Amino acid sequence: MSPRGWALLALAGLALALVVTTALLIPWNRPPAPRADQLAALRALPADQVAHGREFRAALRPGGYASIVVGLLIALALGLTPLGSRLIELAGRPFGGHWIAQAVLGGLAVVLIADLVTLPFSAWRQAVLTRYGLSTNGWGGWVVDLLKSYAVSAVVGAVALLGFYAVIRLAPRWWWAFGAAGAAGLVVLLSFVLPVLVEPVFNRFTPMEQGPLRTELMTMAVRDGVPVRDVLVADASRRTRAVNAYVSGIGPTRRVVVYDTLLREAPPEEVTAVVAHELGHARDRDVTVGTLTGALGAAAAVVALYLIGSWAPLLRLAGVDSVAEPRAFPLLVALVTVVGLVATPIQALISRRVEARADAHALALTEDPAAFESMQRRLATVNLADPDPPRWEYLYSATHPSTVERMAAARAYAREAGR
Repeated sequence: MSPRGWALLALAGLALALVVTTALLIPWNRPPAPRADQLAALRALPADQVAHGREFRAALRPGGYASIVVGLLIALALGLTPLGSRLIELAGRPFGGHWIAQAVLGGLAVVLIADLVTLPFSAWRQAVLTRYGLSTNGWGGWVVDLLKSYAVSAVVGAVALLGFYAVIRLAPRWWWAFGAAGAAGLVVLLSFVLPVLVEPVFNRFTPMEQGPLRTELMTMAVRDGVPVRDVLVADASRRTRAVNAYVSGIGPTRRVVVYDTLLREAPPEEVTAVVAHELGHARDRDVTVGTLTGALGAAAAVVALYLIGSWAPLLRLAGVDSVAEPRAFPLLVALVTVVGLVATPIQALISRRVEARADAHALALTEDPAAFESMQRRLATVNLADPDPPRWEYLYSATHPSTVERMAAARAYAREAGR
């Protein structure tokens, strides 16, 4: 069998593994609360709060979607015309056109150009956040965070590009197989590395101070049977007023992180409800499942790029002879961009179902639906959320159930528990 035949077989196997994994490990049996309950929850929210949240989201929307469209157009312009391949050549010219210079410098140049073109929309977002009082960062801090982000992306990108094209040169006929394994391995590695090496670049983390709240949270984790290394507090207030918490890492790097803004804005019982939600993610191994599906998806993407990128009409549009040469990197970026936009609604749906399961876990663990509903109100108020966003936007990109869905779920739990 030819390498292309093996690649088709590998892609079919990876796709099947991804479908089986998501079918078995994603909680598809958790539909949203009935719409009537959601509307009742919406009516319970102050009208001015709802209007303010919708006004804020409407202000963000033009820049957000313009950024997506412009980013797509730039990716297509660089990848489906000879413009991108010429840019790669230009980046490598000072180094005699060496493949390493083309792969690393040229690849980073392509990504940087796309980022710079959409930078005005990022600035638009920062301006809106500042105008509505959600950002506390200031323009200086925003620029520093932006540069940090570029630096981290450049390091990870350079390593990935160098490794990818080195594999191609070492195994020109079977690079897709080694590349798929490398991409999957990188996803797993980043799941371990990001919490301990990258997150501290943007925030300072300190253990939650000793006291009744920390004792309650650690006791709850033990009662829940969730091995958590620590509960950390992030100094999020230096850049935002938003409240949040999350769980990250796998195994020895797993930790629950709480924003300092959450501790300032919410009473202890609401903080407990949020952390119980995060413990739900840990108990159900959501980070591990996400890493597994991400690794399978990354491996499948490499194989698919090999197969699709071998299509002669695409190569002619890009002005290259092979998808394996560094000059074809803009074509790969264009294909990944298109696939990413198409896959966004599927990823959002999976995320919403996972988050709904964590909500149900929090309600069962705390047995305090009133605190849970109160926390959802607070999240919507402080974070300026639209509690019931437009349906099209919700279906396309919402990663969490809406505020009214979560409030309705708490009320349903209270009815069933007789509370």
